Amino acid sequence: MAVEELQSIIKRCQILEEQDFKEEDFGLFQLAGQRCIDEGHIEQLLEIIQNEKNKVIINNMGWNLVGPVVRCLLWNKEDEKRKHYFLMLDLLVKLCNPKELLLGLLELIEEPSGKQISQIILLLLQPLQTVIQKLRNNKAYSVGLALSTLWSQLSLLPVPYSKEQIQTDDYGLCQCCKALIEFTKPFVEEVINDKENSVESENEKLKDELLKFCFKSLKCPLLTAQFFEQSKEAGNDPLRCFASEIIGFLSAIGHPFPKMIFNHGRKKKTWDYLEFEEEEDKQLADSMASLAYLVFVQGISIDQLPMVLRTEESVFSKGVDLLENGLLRIEDNSLLHQYLEIKSFLTVPQGLVKVMTLCPIETLRKKSLAMLQLYINKLDSQGKYTLFRCLLNTSNHSGVEAFIIQNIKNQIDVSLKKTHDNKWFTGPQLISLLDLVLLLPEGAETDLLQNSDRIMASLNLLRYLVIKDNEKDNQTGLWTELGKIENNFLKPLHTGLNMSKAHYEAEIKNSQENSQDVQKSKDLCSVTVGGEEIPNMPPEMQLKVLHSALFTFDLIESVLARVEELIEIKTKSTPEENIGIK
Repeated sequence: MAVEELQSIIKRCQILEEQDFKEEDFGLFQLAGQRCIDEGHIEQLLEIIQNEKNKVIINNMGWNLVGPVVRCLLWNKEDEKRKHYFLMLDLLVKLCNPKELLLGLLELIEEPSGKQISQIILLLLQPLQTVIQKLRNNKAYSVGLALSTLWSQLSLLPVPYSKEQIQTDDYGLCQCCKALIEFTKPFVEEVINDKENSVESENEKLKDELLKFCFKSLKCPLLTAQFFEQSKEAGNDPLRCFASEIIGFLSAIGHPFPKMIFNHGRKKKTWDYLEFEEEEDKQLADSMASLAYLVFVQGISIDQLPMVLRTEESVFSKGVDLLENGLLRIEDNSLLHQYLEIKSFLTVPQGLVKVMTLCPIETLRKKSLAMLQLYINKLDSQGKYTLFRCLLNTSNHSGVEAFIIQNIKNQIDVSLKKTHDNKWFTGPQLISLLDLVLLLPEGAETDLLQNSDRIMASLNLLRYLVIKDNEKDNQTGLWTELGKIENNFLKPLHTGLNMSKAHYEAEIKNSQENSQDVQKSKDLCSVTVGGEEIPNMPPEMQLKVLHSALFTFDLIESVLARVEELIEIKTKSTPEENIGIK
């Protein structure tokens, strides 16, 4: 019945001119075609679509069948007629009006939610690409509309964070990113080739649409994406591959990342179209931060940097390699402390600290850290002691100070295990060094978050000393200085933790109360922490930052409580009981 009804509608439309088709005809054609699909008359419907006599009718009305066909493909994954559905979709893409098809396909892409988002995108990307390539006019607008719609849907998918999540790809984001690159490549190649000089302005518009898409992709998913660390696995990381392709697109369309980074922040706009300037204000800051991270930290496409920029990196790298070569020829603990009186010997570790903390190249930072440890290993005990004091006084970096404190702990451990006395890491000399470690630089007003690495390392060192050195033996001198340590370090830390936690809890409460209004206005919000304003970011991201800070304070508080508990046990217990404490 459905087939006969459809044939009747087609027969009536065959005698009409194209311009005489009425809205009623479109509706009746869609209803009859839908019924044919629902009742399983796929082969008969295929015959009608392929009939040359129906060419004009299918060109004008056939796009209405795309939705029902696509839904059948999504819902009936085991249906034996799937090959017929795919054939019908291909025919409709080939025969129907591309303008109407474009809008119809984009509407279908916008419909689903959850895991169905990736399913329909993966199904329709190829047909969508074919339809756009058939368009003769306004191709740049169509590409931009498609990419914007696709990105809007993909931005709703959760970004996988762990290696396991990336491999399972439950929501299909990684598959979609790979497919999206293949979808975009022909349009990038079109910009590169620029064969039709007569439509140069159209080519520039296409370039701008691709540029906007690249910026959006740098923000989502790449700004929050995690990447495989091991170089052997990097090639199998789909998000890393996506990042590499996006950076490659930027270069291909005339915006290599060195140029992008240097232009960022200039007052004069460099984009030709007002629409993009508005887009720039919304996207550029996060996108540029993401781009810089991908290049300088992950090393993606870093070879694009001009040699003038890489000269300093090359010099640093050679200097670190030369230092390693020299240090490996020296036995551990054999470099006399007197050498540190020579200026160049002391500037070497200070230079390594600068590279560790300021160099944008991650591999160089890690290599410099390893070389500083190697340098420390070569010094004799007094040399280590002298260098530790120097770096604690000059580094002004919590992470570096934590690294030095860990080394102090290691040297104390070696000294306590040796049969002969080591005066530099026991007794009065050690107490003098601990005076630099077991204190808060600004008392209770110290920024605990900024100094969290140092504080945690100091607490761990104090915990170690309490456990390893009995009050009776007092090899380290800890127990005679306990009152000073409590006054200079433990009590101010308690006060600082209470103040900091109260401040951050108030900020969280305030942020939560205001988040609803912020979401309605779609504005960015700001939060003041420690007298400084956190840079503008979405409310949910600011809440994560604030909760992360509270977690850090809780961690510090937990270790502090354990240290105080051990001190109380040690000061009240007998020597025999002390033996059981580990």
